[in-house]
Amino acid sequence: MGCMFFAGKEGKKVFSVGEYVVHGNDGVCKVEAVEPMSGSGSDRIYYTLVPVYSTGSKLFVPTDSTKVVTRAVITKNDVKKLMEEWDDIDVLSVENDKKREEVYKAALRSCDCRQWVKLIKTSYQRNQMRMEMGKKATTSDERYLHMAQENLFGEMAIPLEMSRGEAEDYFIGKVKGTKGKKSKKAKK
Repeated sequence: MGCMFFAGKEGKKVFSVGEYVVHGNDGVCKVEAVEPMSGSGSDRIYYTLVPVYSTGSKLFVPTDSTKVVTRAVITKNDVKKLMEEWDDIDVLSVENDKKREEVYKAALRSCDCRQWVKLIKTSYQRNQMRMEMGKKATTSDERYLHMAQENLFGEMAIPLEMSRGEAEDYFIGKVKGTKGKKSKKAKK
C-alpha cells in the first residue's frame, strides 16, 4: 500500500498512502499522500487526508501533530469484540445536565469507539426515559447521538467492507442477537 515513513525523534509510525485512519472530528479518512508540504520551506512531513464521508475536501495534517487524534481504523476483530462487549460497556457518567454537553463532546473528541458506544447508549437510554415521561428527546441528545453513530458505523464500515448504513444494520443485528441480552437500536 505505498511507502511507509517514520517521522520524529521517537520514530512514530506514519501511516502509508492508501491506509484508512480516523482523524479527530473529521472521521474516517484515506491517506492520499505522505510528504513535505510543497512551498512550505520546511522538512516537516504532512498527511494529505481525504475524508471518506464528505466530498470535496482534503486535510493537510502534520504527521507529528499531537493536537488532534489520528489513529488507524479498527480491524474486523475489533468490531467483533466491540459487539461482544456491548452489554458490558457502561453509559457515560454525567454529574448534572449542565455538564452533559461537555461530557458528550469529550467522548466524541476521544476518537475511541468504546466512548462512542457509551455516548450512544447514554443518549439512547436518556431519550427512552424522556419519552416514557411524555417528554421529547432533547436536541442536544439527538445531535450527539447522531454524531456518535456516524463516527462508529462509519469506521466499522471500512474493515467490514460495507456502507455506513449496512455496518449499522449489521452491528445492531449482531448486538440484538446476543444470548438473550437486551440491546436496543439507537434511532436516528
